[in-house]
Amino acid sequence: MARGWGGRDVTRNSVQGEATLPPVRRPRRRPGEDGSPPAADRRGRPSGGGAEGEPGGDGKDGAEGHAGGRRLPPRRGRRALRWTAVTLAVLILGTAGAGYLYYEHLNGNIEKDPLNLGDSKVAEPTPNAAGQVPLNILVIGSDARDTKENQELGGARETFGGTPLADVQMLVHLSADRSNMSVVSMPRDTLVRIPKCTDPDDGKVYPASDGRVMTNQSLGHGGPGCTVATWQELTGIHIDHFVMVDFAGVVSMADAVGGVPVCVDANIHSRDGKGHGSGLKLAKGTHPVKGEQALQWLRTRYGFEDGSDLARAKAQHMYMSSMVRQLRENATLSNPNKLRRLAEEATEALTVDPGLDTVKKLYDLSTELRKVKPERITMTTMPNRYVGARVEPTEDAEQLFRLVREDIPLDGKGTEKKTPRRESDDPAAPDGEIAVQVRNGTRTDVLAPASGRATTVAGLLADKGFTQAVADPAASASEARTVVRFPSAELEGDAQRVAEALGIPLSSVKRSTDVSGVTLVVGADWREGTAYRAPESDDKTPETADALNGADDTACMRVDPAFTWS
Repeated sequence: MARGWGGRDVTRNSVQGEATLPPVRRPRRRPGEDGSPPAADRRGRPSGGGAEGEPGGDGKDGAEGHAGGRRLPPRRGRRALRWTAVTLAVLILGTAGAGYLYYEHLNGNIEKDPLNLGDSKVAEPTPNAAGQVPLNILVIGSDARDTKENQELGGARETFGGTPLADVQMLVHLSADRSNMSVVSMPRDTLVRIPKCTDPDDGKVYPASDGRVMTNQSLGHGGPGCTVATWQELTGIHIDHFVMVDFAGVVSMADAVGGVPVCVDANIHSRDGKGHGSGLKLAKGTHPVKGEQALQWLRTRYGFEDGSDLARAKAQHMYMSSMVRQLRENATLSNPNKLRRLAEEATEALTVDPGLDTVKKLYDLSTELRKVKPERITMTTMPNRYVGARVEPTEDAEQLFRLVREDIPLDGKGTEKKTPRRESDDPAAPDGEIAVQVRNGTRTDVLAPASGRATTVAGLLADKGFTQAVADPAASASEARTVVRFPSAELEGDAQRVAEALGIPLSSVKRSTDVSGVTLVVGADWREGTAYRAPESDDKTPETADALNGADDTACMRVDPAFTWS
């Protein structure tokens, strides 16, 4: 029986090969498995459930959780990179097959869900000079808890059978030239607007959130595709795939590779007098962790540094980096039986979108990921600030999102090779013959749309001779930076001419199949005035992103003296 990230069990059927993360997926059970009670409903009511028995939360721009309305203590909320199952699956999965029947068996293990349950789309990135495009994968970990067995692994009784939350969310960005990888994790209690989502199984429509709520609630609005929709609306980053990870897969696969080395700077026992903590007990130094101990490491907050989710995210980053190095260096993975076991655990641990629903597709992805050396992997946490007991993205977060959107390496290497956008070979039509639709995309997470911006900018274009420029009164998705989009090559010259007339850089002219003609979206960087001033280009990763290099094997978690032992 597989488990969800927070401890809920995932029941499976060995014949059909399907899996369920109750109540997100359809329940099924192997013959002989225990009859633990299912969730109260399929994707029922939102309920709490952070790691180590913490209550979850919601609220409109507020800080109240589900613990009887009491105010939760402030915490950094920085959950991060529990991507070990994904790393294992994509790096070695394709080598484990032994014949067509086994291949089909592994394919049957993989659960599938639609990619995007929202109505809006984000433009795909423009190919580089070599025709390459980056790849963005959203990795999701659920905190679901459904059985007594999972309760014993740390689940809170008050969350038994409740709606699972997307307690781990992080974006894996593979650069267009496959030279580097960036990872951005979002704190689980980040306040965002969840868009309208439609459940793919029963057609239930979840309306857009009234105000801002915690991002981890998005999973309960129809499934992982709503978490994808939420990320796209917040970041403006086009997401190509998602992978949702089962909790037990992390534990089992850590065993399959012989353990993952981790380091603490003092003896640690994550347990306080009230019973809080993961139960992790390690002596000072570096030790390989596997099984339940690996699970405890990933869950530990009490005992690491300041006891915040920031510390937990840091420990998870270290674990992931070590796992990647272990996969590259561990010669025992050449053992066919270990590979087969790992393939079983990996495929049973994953729920993916249809674009990754076979071993072949996952193996193709692994081929791309293997091109990146650990020293070119950068792991970060979305910069944020407190709003009561919750957090919200800061200006630095938008900087981080922009770097990912523009495929700029977060490790600062190779940026000098970035070539400016070339002018189109297709000449522009006369200004008066270029039809331009202008949209207002000035809304942000904290500011309402600036009134009348589409009309104002359309008037500016008309004054410059673009007599076919019109304002679109319909609401537009928010855009951090002003952008000009065009649908096909024959309109690229026209789009660049519109940008030139307004002083918009060519890098902000994007090809997109989501528009039918030249479309100017006025972004949050142009909320007022009649002259556009492009933001200064600062391509440095913000210090507040807490970047960790994937090759750093010297990192060691600092232990809170209150949680040491002798």
